[in-house]
Amino acid sequence: MAKKSSIEKNEHRRQLVKRYAAKRARLKAVAEDKALTVEERFEARLKLAEMPRNSAAIRIRNRCEVSGRPRAYNRKLKMSRVALRELGSRGLVPGLVKSSW
Repeated sequence: MAKKSSIEKNEHRRQLVKRYAAKRARLKAVAEDKALTVEERFEARLKLAEMPRNSAAIRIRNRCEVSGRPRAYNRKLKMSRVALRELGSRGLVPGLVKSSW
């Protein structure tokens, strides 16, 4: 099980990303618009830099929803390999059977 503080920190990042998504998108569009003057684009870059770092989507870490584990994460199932194996052994994942040969 991951530390509660790490899980909460990641959840706080998700909320910040959601809150600032529209503003970040507008500023990025202005910053990358070649039709605008260099000063206007630079001003948009400065405003982007003033925003909280954790409002960038790249700072979100994919974590297992069962255990909070950050490694070996399966995006389709939103679960780590360890949690998937444990739930599969208990028969709680439909269609998943333990292989043996």
